[in-house]
Amino acid sequence: MISVLSVLGTRPEVVKMTPVLRELDKRSDRIRSLVCATAQHRQILDQFLELFQVRVDYDLSVMEERQTLSELTSRVLKSIDPLLSELRPDWVLVQGDTTSSMVVSLACRYHGIKVGHIEAGLRTKNQDQPFPEEINRRIITLNSALHFAPTDAACRSLLAEGIPETQIEMTGNTVIDSLFWMRDRIRDHPPAFSEVLKEFSAGRRVILATGHRRESFGKGIEQICLALLEIVQEFPDVCIIYPVHLNPNVSEPVHSLLGREERILLTAPLSYPEFVWLMEASYLILTDSGGVQEEAPSLGRPVLVMRETTERPEGIASGNAFLVGTEKKGIVGETRDLLQNSERYKRMSTANSPYGDGRAAARIVRGLLERV
Repeated sequence: MISVLSVLGTRPEVVKMTPVLRELDKRSDRIRSLVCATAQHRQILDQFLELFQVRVDYDLSVMEERQTLSELTSRVLKSIDPLLSELRPDWVLVQGDTTSSMVVSLACRYHGIKVGHIEAGLRTKNQDQPFPEEINRRIITLNSALHFAPTDAACRSLLAEGIPETQIEMTGNTVIDSLFWMRDRIRDHPPAFSEVLKEFSAGRRVILATGHRRESFGKGIEQICLALLEIVQEFPDVCIIYPVHLNPNVSEPVHSLLGREERILLTAPLSYPEFVWLMEASYLILTDSGGVQEEAPSLGRPVLVMRETTERPEGIASGNAFLVGTEKKGIVGETRDLLQNSERYKRMSTANSPYGDGRAAARIVRGLLERV
């Protein structure tokens, strides 16, 4: 029997790791599965742990208000080190590009513990976009013994960096596993938020907007907000719903600039059922979120990506997403075109699933067991 410690610290990690945790539990005859939460994001993390009924065996509770990246890095490293010394797992699984995942992979390297990286190989090749996620991913790659790449492009990136083909498994992205599971669940039992949306939208076209990337703090967030204002002022039949990230670098300017516009609804971060329901109910989506770029194409929702570059080019290649940057002019211009150009809208709203078929978690666990 092998021991596997799965580490997660943020909302997206819960969404993307839960299918893997379920698959690990199915193989309890061969795998002892343990879960560690760093709690990099405390409040939102707890909501999602409860929603997905994730059992946490170890909670590092590293979150501090307004802590810097250096402080977070230090706290995670100091907290995970004694746990790894105590447990000595055969494998540690980390997901994506968070500071928690990066630091844990580094600590595992110090202890000589094998790391499996879920969602490996995503690259923009720009160290500042997204920041610090691009750097985090590269460090995790260096510390990993097994790379679970979601797409062929991610596999090619790893091979180009000298990762042996024998250490790479193309699995699809586990976010699609969770998305399909939740989509089927809420179609029969819509969340209460659906009634709020129906009352607010009153027959208008709904744009879902999210913006929270660290590299957009300051001018980028301001430009996004000014673009959203111009869109609702130009199109009376459009309303915007913006679930606002709790980071004060986001929440303070967003509420200051958009809080008085009656056709822009600012909400607290939504639960996963509410957010999936809202994606399906939306006419189009404006986002800088990596996860939303992966989910929306499978739901047939056009995505305008408010970033300068993306490590998820598959949605753009499939025609479901378009990169618009963080300047007001580009955001407004491309949104205007999608609202007015029915042919382009039809092309971009054709459902595709370039990021997976909903069976990524099973492939990940099989890949682990094949290396026992």
